Amino acid sequence: MLKKLLSPQKRPPLTILPLLGWFTFFLIIPILIILLFSLMQKGAYGQIEFHLGFSNYVRAFEAIYLKILFRSLVLALYTTVLCLCLAYPIAYFMARSPQKQKPIWLALVIIPFWTNFVIRVYALKLVLGETGLINSLFIKLGLIHTPLQLLDNTFAVMLGMIYNYLPFMILPLYVALDKLDYTLLDAAYDLGANKFQMAVRVLFPLSLPGVITGSLFVFIPAFGEFVIPDLLGGSQSMYIGSLITETFLKSRDWPFGSALSSFLVGLAMFAFFFAHLKGEGDMKEVH
Repeated sequence: MLKKLLSPQKRPPLTILPLLGWFTFFLIIPILIILLFSLMQKGAYGQIEFHLGFSNYVRAFEAIYLKILFRSLVLALYTTVLCLCLAYPIAYFMARSPQKQKPIWLALVIIPFWTNFVIRVYALKLVLGETGLINSLFIKLGLIHTPLQLLDNTFAVMLGMIYNYLPFMILPLYVALDKLDYTLLDAAYDLGANKFQMAVRVLFPLSLPGVITGSLFVFIPAFGEFVIPDLLGGSQSMYIGSLITETFLKSRDWPFGSALSSFLVGLAMFAFFFAHLKGEGDMKEVH
């Protein structure tokens, strides 16, 4: 058995060893450390006591924390669905553009990444503020007399999430749509399908790899986001990312923060594997 495992056919190529080392030291080992910390206890003065147990996980199932978890899940789902609805026509337009124009559209999508993430959120905060661009413009046009409350609410958080995560949905969709054989749409039209039927029964199923990849790219980071809710949502609502940040930095309760982080990692992995299995099943149905 050992000889079979060590045979040249079973050995991984040497070229993946650097990637395997990076994956191990910067992903697997930190996750194992978090899991170990989650089984420990917080001392009276904030120190970590090596008394292993599951009390932190039991505490994480309290109603107040489950409510925060559910709120974060809803926010991530809304962000993913809205980004998909906005990104799909944009990616389709980019994919059907002339070849010379495609680099221009790609550059316009990528340009926001040239600026720091926090700076982009602060810029949006200045735009939505009481003396920001939107309120100032509406007041000058006479549409309103007092500034609108566009910050410190769910609307500002949702707008910030879409603004920052939309490119993560556009790029995978563009890659998937750019590779499609669009003669299949013509064939569907020749067989009597209208535009809606072509989009739902031909175009969308064929672009499922891009839809699934883009949804994962948006859902997983959006689920644990804490910068956008803190800067744009104020103290109106708490999300799981903000809770973990405060648990680590303010409460100094590393074991409980590690338990919450473990839940976050577990749910993200579940979403990844569920989307992977769902994508494989849908692609088999398409073929």
